[in-house]
Amino acid sequence: MTERLRIGTRGSPLALIQAENVGAALLRAYPDVALDYRVVRTSGDRILDRPLAEVGGKGLFTKEIEQALLDGQIDLAVHSMKDVETFLADGLCIAAMLPREDPRDVLLSAGGERLDMLPQGARIGTSSIRRQAQLLHRRPDLRVVPFRGNVQTRLNKLQAGEAEATLLAAAGLKRLARLDLATEVLDTDAMLPAAGQGAIGIEARASDTTVMAMLERIDHRATHLCVAAERAMLAALDGSCRTPIGALAELDESGRALRLRGLVARPDGSELHRRERSAAAEDALAMAADLGAELRGLMAPGFFA
Repeated sequence: MTERLRIGTRGSPLALIQAENVGAALLRAYPDVALDYRVVRTSGDRILDRPLAEVGGKGLFTKEIEQALLDGQIDLAVHSMKDVETFLADGLCIAAMLPREDPRDVLLSAGGERLDMLPQGARIGTSSIRRQAQLLHRRPDLRVVPFRGNVQTRLNKLQAGEAEATLLAAAGLKRLARLDLATEVLDTDAMLPAAGQGAIGIEARASDTTVMAMLERIDHRATHLCVAAERAMLAALDGSCRTPIGALAELDESGRALRLRGLVARPDGSELHRRERSAAAEDALAMAADLGAELRGLMAPGFFA
């Protein structure tokens, strides 16, 4: 067994907590393993003055960590699965996932109002076009202003009066023990989350059989299947960071049937399509690809212009 594992992660407080969660899972499975955390600064951490869609998309949070993995500087990489590109670099794979945290989004409003009670024309801080599209579809009067940065940075912007409200992932606030800051936890019918939201993924070199075998032991199969289905839908849609897409897969109590909900929209919220499918767990990926194809068929030319 590998005596020491080098774990690559971003350096934000939330990313470090997620890496430590992976480390704790490994130590439960392999009490004698030594862990070495390596912080890798990503482009997404450096570029904070522009929306993700303008500067390269969600891969900005993973590409430097993936390069360190490919170069052999680290043995595994820890990611928020919603930040992971749909198609991985050759030689890399998502080897394991931890149990998924709450996938929902939450609203934080400076005045304590719920979403439907925000005043006309209220400013909502977000750089997610998925959130933007669903917000504007529900409340076309709202004004979306760009918010980037980690959780504390966004909270500081809210407190400074740069917006009346903002949206964050419930999972991140829970892991930071700050869910009490949320004004409203949004139902998934009101705000469908991003594919992979709430899930921590562990990426490794497919050729590293020792590490792959170790990670298999801590893989949460139900989470892995659900997120794989969401990502299969994304792959069929060929969605980019400029495409407002929501996806959420859920297994029933028996673990034998999977329900997948998907959404595509115009960034301005003027048009939005929701569809859902169900299938046996073993057929989930094929079903997800079909759902993605169905949603893609609804995207008329110029849909995202």
